[in-house]
Amino acid sequence: MKVLAVDIGGTKIAAAVWDGALGEVHRTPTGSDPWGSVTTLLDPLKDGIEAIGVGCGGPMSWPAGEVSPLNIPAWRGFPLRSELAARYGVPVRLHNDAVCMTIGEHWQGGWGTEDLMGMVVSTGVGGGLVSGGRVLNGAGGNAGHVGHVVVEAGGPLCPCGARGCLEAIARGPAIVAWAAKRGCSATTGVELAALASQGNAVALQAFARAGRAIGIGVGNAAVLLDLEVVAIGGGISQVPSLWPTLRLSLRAHAQIDYLKDLRVEPAALGQEAGLIGAAALFVDPDRYWTGD
Repeated sequence: MKVLAVDIGGTKIAAAVWDGALGEVHRTPTGSDPWGSVTTLLDPLKDGIEAIGVGCGGPMSWPAGEVSPLNIPAWRGFPLRSELAARYGVPVRLHNDAVCMTIGEHWQGGWGTEDLMGMVVSTGVGGGLVSGGRVLNGAGGNAGHVGHVVVEAGGPLCPCGARGCLEAIARGPAIVAWAAKRGCSATTGVELAALASQGNAVALQAFARAGRAIGIGVGNAAVLLDLEVVAIGGGISQVPSLWPTLRLSLRAHAQIDYLKDLRVEPAALGQEAGLIGAAALFVDPDRYWTGD
């Protein structure tokens, strides 16, 4: 089946055609006009496609596909699924981008488990769950949204309106802002990661703080769900200085015996996991799609 796979995040949009394997990946910034960015990216790829699978930042109304991503202010209740179906004339299935990342890791990541949580740590922090070999959707398609687990009571204000959420501490813009308040010159996550690699003390502290928060969030989820694997993707997950405190924090907060073999690792499929998972919404719907 020839599926146009799309991954929509707060910073960039990616697309590729799945036809037995993932083809060349095309990317563009999300920008202030996300619908314009989506159509400009997809129009040249539409020939011969039979379906469109989409992962988009949440929250959303699922399976209707009306999206209100916290990190895409231009979309509030935007009917993305129906707009894509109308423009391209093929069936469309849409899920949370972190759910699609999780599906991709379970489907093609080679983890050898039926109980896995995927996380995306990037412009935002999201997650998805596979339990017993099938994706968990929740009442509105938002199950697994670990970014809004509170890891610091009374902590910084989150875009969702609560305080101390994992996203409020560990998403890229929050890490950069924390470092900037302490005199760091970096204005992007990429710049801050470069400073950390050079040994800048504030940059190292910023990523260590984020890693500690992620470890708490992962530990809480793993205890609740009896997970075997947590696969973490997104740009922030690629920063080496994040991982030492993440692992220390995880060990401190997930000591119960049944988690002794828990594996927490970088996503096996890297930046393409979400696209592969979006394709799976059509290619392997028995496990990954129950929306219609």
